[in-house]
Amino acid sequence: MKFWNMNEIKNIPEHVSIIMDGNGRWARQRGLERVSGHYNGVESVRACVEAAAEAGVRYLSLFAFSEENWNRPESEVSTLMSLMLKSIADEIDSLAAKGVSFRVIGNLSRLDDNLVKVIKKAERLTAPASGKEPLLTLVVFLSYSGKWDILQAAKRMAKEYADDPAGLESVGIEDFDRYLATAGIPDPDLIIRTSGEERISNYLLWQAAYSEFLFVDTLWPDFRREDFRAALEEYSHRNRRYGKVK
Repeated sequence: MKFWNMNEIKNIPEHVSIIMDGNGRWARQRGLERVSGHYNGVESVRACVEAAAEAGVRYLSLFAFSEENWNRPESEVSTLMSLMLKSIADEIDSLAAKGVSFRVIGNLSRLDDNLVKVIKKAERLTAPASGKEPLLTLVVFLSYSGKWDILQAAKRMAKEYADDPAGLESVGIEDFDRYLATAGIPDPDLIIRTSGEERISNYLLWQAAYSEFLFVDTLWPDFRREDFRAALEEYSHRNRRYGKVK
């Protein structure tokens, strides 16, 4: 395997987001149960966290479970939630030791109380000390959808301006940003989707307005450090114009 030097890459994105897709197909190709793909995908998460930190990426976000995924078979959903709980509990000490901050964003009201407790504990234990920047902020989107985020933001804003409807006239895009569940997190510079599918699947609909997209054929359980590095290399050659002429 070729040794990749992350330091050779210029123009490192501040925020890389990954739509982790292909677990079921990975398992099916091997004659395994779908859940086997989910379990094997955990190693890909570890590889990407290490690669992102090494490259100097500030934020790595992962689309782990959408609002629509609740419609999957109950047994699969239960397994996914159990895996999420176990993975967070198993990895939290390692993340904290490396200086990686951990956050979960989504409609947490739909999650089991035990999972929410583990999430809150992990966020607390990995929170950086006052005035100190984390090596990397790992954001997991769980029970999340872009439409849900925009709707809850609109509701929060409407409630805040209930007694000042005229004030809505002065609300700008940046003002609306602070009502989103992602407030305080920069919009993704690069969004990677694995497994060859080329769609956004109701993910970060507002935040991805000017993101660069990269669709790769690799199934998520096979996605490793060299794949992450190749994605950064591809991004470094992109010309982001933000609607302007350069």
